[in-house]
Amino acid sequence: MENVLLEKQGHVSIITINREKALNALSTAVLNDLEEAVNTVEADKDTYCVVITGAGNKSFVAGADIAEMKDKTVEEAAEYGAYGNKIFRQIETLHCPVIAAVNGFALGGGCELSMACDIRIAAENAVFGQPEVGLGITPGFGGTQRLARLVPAGIAKEMIFTARNIKADKALAIGLVNAVVPQEELMATALKMANGICKNAPIAVAQSKKAINAGLQTDMDSAIAIEVKDFSDCFATEDQTYGMECFVNKVKEKEFKNK
Repeated sequence: MENVLLEKQGHVSIITINREKALNALSTAVLNDLEEAVNTVEADKDTYCVVITGAGNKSFVAGADIAEMKDKTVEEAAEYGAYGNKIFRQIETLHCPVIAAVNGFALGGGCELSMACDIRIAAENAVFGQPEVGLGITPGFGGTQRLARLVPAGIAKEMIFTARNIKADKALAIGLVNAVVPQEELMATALKMANGICKNAPIAVAQSKKAINAGLQTDMDSAIAIEVKDFSDCFATEDQTYGMECFVNKVKEKEFKNK
């Protein structure tokens, strides 16, 4: 992969969009490499958490590659939008939590990529926006759908209709990001959170993610039924037996086996 780096630290996989000279813009080549990286992580059950970031300090992902996109036909645009959405949906439904470490510009496809992640941590220089209507198009990689699910619908509409960017502090105030930290502390903060997640029972974390995502798409009674199923399934795992025995016996240092 030329445009995406994939490394692993313990149980944490780190995906870095590595096209710094183009502000990590999402060309088709980048999307191809991102898909390969996500497929690799998806197949690795020893990965308990993922961090996605962009190379350098200026940009997480500055958007799609407009020069590549501008001459597409309607059919080509539909194929391109479907491909980007396929990858982002795969990230959203990974077996483990995904943290976006947003360093700099997260515009268009970059904002959409961050929203496909479970948690967003922003550097103080982060800038979010969906500028597509200023280019004569709508957001195409899930922006019209995920933004209105993460922040109040009126705020989502304002951001998309005006095409105005917002800074990290505003993103925090509207609930688009979980935390804002100095640029130099961004990856350390994301990795600290990732490693904290990894200390918990991986199957239980995965079941919780699945229950939250599924429950948000249905009514409360159906959502509770989903939770009861995921909750009870945990009682078939070795980690549940181990974790509860540790609690009863006041064992503080635990090491779950993902079984």
